[in-house]
Amino acid sequence: MRFKDDHQTMVLTTKRIINGDTIITIVFHDEADGMWQFLDGIDTDENSAAIISINEMVLIDPNLEEIANLPLGWVAWRNDSFSEWNMKVNA
Repeated sequence: MRFKDDHQTMVLTTKRIINGDTIITIVFHDEADGMWQFLDGIDTDENSAAIISINEMVLIDPNLEEIANLPLGWVAWRNDSFSEWNMKVNA
């Protein structure tokens, strides 16, 4: 795994992504606390949110390895699982 975080680092995602109902289209690497968020672009509330390890997240979508070096405070996004990742500072 290319992520520098410990494999058991907890990340925020959605039950929809875990269940394979949607794909990850946006990723945040929070500057304040270093937390990762792997989201699908659909509104997420506490009932649809989930916390899993970063290792489990990469098993769900191995293409995440492409953004393993996303700097703190940045966001990455893509249109679909076949698109390249776009990245910028999350302002």
